[in-house]
Amino acid sequence: MKTTQAFRFALDPNDVQLAGLRRHAGAARFVYNWGLGFVKAALAQRDAEQSYGLAGEALTVVPWTLPALRLRWNQVKNDVAPWWGECSKEAFSAGLDQLARALKNFSDSKNGKRRGRRVGFPRFKKRGKARDSFRYTTGAYGPAGDLHVKLPRIGRVKVHEPMGALTGRWADGRGRLLGATVSRTAGRWFVSFTVEAEREVPEAPSPRQRAGGPVGVDAGVKHLAVLSTGEQVDNPKPLARSQRKLRKASRAYSRSKPGSAGSRPRATRLGKIHAHVANQRRDGLNKLTTRLATNHDVVVVEDLHVAGMVRNRRLARAVADTGMAEIRRQLDYKTRWYGSRLHIADRWYPSSKTCSGCGWRNPSLTLSDRTFHCQSCYLVIDRDTNAAVNLRNLVAASTSETQNARGADHKTPLAGPVAVKREPGTAAAGQTRGAPPQGEAA
Repeated sequence: MKTTQAFRFALDPNDVQLAGLRRHAGAARFVYNWGLGFVKAALAQRDAEQSYGLAGEALTVVPWTLPALRLRWNQVKNDVAPWWGECSKEAFSAGLDQLARALKNFSDSKNGKRRGRRVGFPRFKKRGKARDSFRYTTGAYGPAGDLHVKLPRIGRVKVHEPMGALTGRWADGRGRLLGATVSRTAGRWFVSFTVEAEREVPEAPSPRQRAGGPVGVDAGVKHLAVLSTGEQVDNPKPLARSQRKLRKASRAYSRSKPGSAGSRPRATRLGKIHAHVANQRRDGLNKLTTRLATNHDVVVVEDLHVAGMVRNRRLARAVADTGMAEIRRQLDYKTRWYGSRLHIADRWYPSSKTCSGCGWRNPSLTLSDRTFHCQSCYLVIDRDTNAAVNLRNLVAASTSETQNARGADHKTPLAGPVAVKREPGTAAAGQTRGAPPQGEAA
């Protein structure tokens, strides 16, 4: 199975190499701003020509794609940037590519071709505010041993950790380098290699996955995830635990003079705290999703509307601190890597309002009710555990025939009634009756 993977490593540049990295990132930002200014000027010129009554071929052509922007840049680069030879041409191509993608996203969003939140028109990048990054797609770049990477015009840069996971695939012919992105995060520089890798995907679940069976995962705020096995994965809440440090660092940065020498270390301090919080969250989610994908043959999660959940001002910070959407994104590719299967429950499936024992439904259940009380079979169970069991029952009830230890076929028994959606106002199963005899009121 061929898949695209990214291998990210932290760089350890010296002072000369650090200046080269900053120069290339500045070149990408410069050509982005130049291209955006040129596009805006062309749009203004075309609007003026339309007001004069011109149409058709007489109108100014607006460079909207990467080839058009690159052609115009090559015509004027000696005039607008006589220093362009000090940087690799890939830095300028990266800036123009970022602008072309931003323009396309704006156009697709405006025409209804792009899903999600409306994308606005690109804005100029400012040094210190925009993310410093550039990309290599051609040239002699890539790993130079296990502890160094080769970057054109910058040199042989050391990395902080061995790159055996990447160089091993490259040496065996199991990986093909597609590109390298160099970026700065919280004062540290990283290189991310995009590789087309060949992975050996199991055709069937492993014995450990079959022993674990299907598992339902209910993501929440109080607990990071509640499994149908009864396990409750604690939510580390990295953002909540760092709120005191963030307040102090944010207050110090806001009180400093913009652009002063004192504001730079305060901005770096604030960025390091945010990066530490993101790394803690990413580490916990990766460990959880890897364990689920390797220990169970089927993983069932809900199709949560996270974008709508964060609109609640009382829950926005807590929901964003959990990374619910990231759990599903990681399970999507990890289940395919390790031979398991991911099942997405319908967004309107009433997993929390349905009894996992008998199927009775409580439509009046509120978010503050943390314990589910069934009025039919009198089951008392934790709300999140009940939802996780219902998610597992979605696939357990439809499991195909298997073989027992003696080789005979048998059907897996149903795990209990499974909740189904019904139109509002209709009667539930078992509550309908026939038409009354003539003469009686219905």
